[in-house]
Amino acid sequence: MPEKPPEPGPRLERRRQHSFPSAVLSLDVIEGGAGCVVACLDGQVYRMDSEGKTTPLGRHESYASGVVCLAGGRVAVSAGYDGRLLWHDLGSGTVIRSVTAHSFWSWDLAASRDGRWLASVTGRYEVGGYRYEPAAETESSVRLFDAASGELRHSWAHVPPVQAVAISPDGAHVAAGNLMGEIRVWETDRGREVARMSSGDLTSWGVIKSHHYLGGVFSLEFGLDGRDLYACGMGPMRDPMAGNGVQRWLRFDWRAGRQTSQTAEGESGQGLMEALAFHPEGRLFAMAGRLFQGSWNLALFDAASGKNVFAMDAKHRITDAVWMRDGRHLVVAKARQQEKRKDGKWPEFGFVEVYERIG
Repeated sequence: MPEKPPEPGPRLERRRQHSFPSAVLSLDVIEGGAGCVVACLDGQVYRMDSEGKTTPLGRHESYASGVVCLAGGRVAVSAGYDGRLLWHDLGSGTVIRSVTAHSFWSWDLAASRDGRWLASVTGRYEVGGYRYEPAAETESSVRLFDAASGELRHSWAHVPPVQAVAISPDGAHVAAGNLMGEIRVWETDRGREVARMSSGDLTSWGVIKSHHYLGGVFSLEFGLDGRDLYACGMGPMRDPMAGNGVQRWLRFDWRAGRQTSQTAEGESGQGLMEALAFHPEGRLFAMAGRLFQGSWNLALFDAASGKNVFAMDAKHRITDAVWMRDGRHLVVAKARQQEKRKDGKWPEFGFVEVYERIG
């Protein structure tokens, strides 16, 4: 008898697209499937229901760079380039708390699954030496807050700018990664640093044209069991202004402080990867960003083998990605180049898209 053909692997198909006045920089899904919360380039934060209807929430004075929904689905917290964290009541649509987290930008924001912790990272790139390495921080680059009260619980040193942060599934550890490809891990309760890792595979120092560092860790995620830590960004380039490094993720055994695997040779094009998202079952993760050259800017990887099992050109830059709890849908935040004004109006250039996982 002829052999049975192999089962088709998982793939993604776009089901819905919703537009916003400005680029969408971050999003998170609301518990219970009641839509999502969206943070935008113009500083506005929105609630979007499952039908795509939007309700404005609070607004930052500069870019709204991050947003997370706390456990229970009643409160969301956003972060911005104004250095503030805003707590939003999703029922009334009001801001119920504002905390100044940093004197500079909040690059990234993370929440623990149980809603206990919030972590925000910052850091200004100022020249500190002849190779244009970053100068020492002027404020703590990593800060941990009590999500219920807004109280600052820990401040940790790192080498700025620190562009990505993640909290482990059990809420016991915070990881943060910077421009130089350096990652540090701390305990949330005692505040003790427990690990340091570094990789030149996610940073660049220019050899031609422009001599400075560029790139770094743009997104961090713990694996679902908390043992592995994943980072993504862009591989090294001779010209750091070109944006043509390899699309790359790295996996670390963070307790041992060592890298264990990365994107397989030949499975990636060139471009900056800005988002990592683990499927709720843990067998797959998505990576996405902006494409310089190649065939995809959104891909699915098998978590066990690291193999690229599906890839597509989703068009335009993807800034964030989150799986819904049902595991059937991936929600992504997008930004395209702003077009010129037409008929006296600026065209919308931000999007939230919903993809269905098939297979």
